[in-house]
Amino acid sequence: MHKTIAVLSGDGIGPEVMEQTLRVLDAVAKKYQHNFTYLEAKIGGAAYDTYSEHCPDETLEICKKSDAILFGSVGGPITEQHQPKWAGCEANSILKLRKHFQFNINVRPVLIYPSLAALSPLRAEKISHGIDILIFRELNGDLYFGRHEQRVEKGQRVATDEAIYDESQIASIAHAAFQSAEQRKGKLVSVDKANVLATSKLWREVVNEVGKKYPDVELTHILVDNCAMQLIIHPAQFDVILAPNMFGDILSDLAAALPGSLGLIPSISLNAQGFGLYEPSGGSAPDIAGMNIANPIAQILSATMMLRHSFNLHNEADAIEHAIQQALAAGGRTKDIASSGEVAVSTCGFVDKILDVMR
Repeated sequence: MHKTIAVLSGDGIGPEVMEQTLRVLDAVAKKYQHNFTYLEAKIGGAAYDTYSEHCPDETLEICKKSDAILFGSVGGPITEQHQPKWAGCEANSILKLRKHFQFNINVRPVLIYPSLAALSPLRAEKISHGIDILIFRELNGDLYFGRHEQRVEKGQRVATDEAIYDESQIASIAHAAFQSAEQRKGKLVSVDKANVLATSKLWREVVNEVGKKYPDVELTHILVDNCAMQLIIHPAQFDVILAPNMFGDILSDLAAALPGSLGLIPSISLNAQGFGLYEPSGGSAPDIAGMNIANPIAQILSATMMLRHSFNLHNEADAIEHAIQQALAAGGRTKDIASSGEVAVSTCGFVDKILDVMR
């Protein structure tokens, strides 16, 4: 199989973890006789240095020519956010890509590896049955895309944020979530605030309508505040979670903390045609950039999801996931996941362990 991949390494630790991820993809290509062509493009601060903008048209054109986008991370130091290079960098990069390619579905898996269970902030009994959650977050509606206004009325400052959803936006991601639930445990939990919000009332109505087409999936509804609580006190009850944009943003970050490190969490953004952008959930971590100590797992797992969802290469994806689990079980730890007394390995050192297993 031949596939073309747009590689947007970005800033901070992005380039170094991307380099190690491409080592893993090259090993897969060699072992399974595939051919992956990488088209590198600039994004974020790296793009600003060349184009004076964070997501130039040249990058969009490269992405259009590709079968999938493998994204690193963008953004600079907190102390430099006022500088043009970094001001609005993340929003200008990510939101422009989402808007241009109409990415409306974000999928974030949350999995606790048995060998890393001690890293979880939850007590052992809370995760003893394992945590394996898939969170579907809608990306094109809600408060992020409505009207935002600040004004003065009768001498007081007033602010308004508008949340908008139409039924087609809700139905699109609902179908994707139900289809995934069919392939898993047959359980889907839909999140809303239907006791207060009109958008949530519509959300629940449409999800119920879509749910009738998937009789083998058990659908339940949960209010967002209760969902946040349940993710902490009983996370093992969840399999597939479906959420609007704002609630999904918050809940997916909360759930990402359960494994103990953002360096373990990948994600996908998909459009209606199935074209995907794959990226780790963590940030650019400029404070450790270039030190060869960053955790590459989330970036590698993002590439693994690309193999599975965009290229239908399930055996290859399974092989990488197995190698990661074996490397962890053998004691491989980058600094962020190394416990007291454990010797941390470098970024490339951990990938060496993955490749040893794959060989």
